[in-house]
Amino acid sequence: MSDSEFRGRKASVNGFAHEHIVVGILMKKYQNVSLVDLPLSPYDIIIVLKDKDERENIIRAQVKTAQRFISFTGGSRGGVDRVYKSNVKTYTQSRKTSDIVIGLHPAGLDYFGLYFVPTILIEELKQKSISLKKIEGLKNNYAILEHCKDRDYVINKAQEYGII
Repeated sequence: MSDSEFRGRKASVNGFAHEHIVVGILMKKYQNVSLVDLPLSPYDIIIVLKDKDERENIIRAQVKTAQRFISFTGGSRGGVDRVYKSNVKTYTQSRKTSDIVIGLHPAGLDYFGLYFVPTILIEELKQKSISLKKIEGLKNNYAILEHCKDRDYVINKAQEYGII
């Protein structure tokens, strides 16, 4: 196996593992969380929260591995197998594709930071990625996750944290 093939396989395995890690972390906090088993879906996880009236609030989340930055793009393939056979093209996450991007930052063998970036904010930023240093206020910020569909809340917090 070539070095590039090994790196591609490792990245793929890490991506799947990171989705499971995020589901586990969120399941312990919110219980009703599941991986999505739809291969063409632009999101990886469904989180079902209850509002104050006990109505379901379904949040669609896309998981991204985050080392120094979080990418907001999807629909492309890396590594050795770059042939992409569907008609799906590269896209930037938006409210049409998901409600939030969750960047999983492996900070050690058994510690992971979660960066919650609502797609409302991604649309406002108009960029394809962001540095983790720039969004430190979103790290492990579960209130952002819980309010990710509330534009006023998201924009006000992003301004408070100096993101926009």
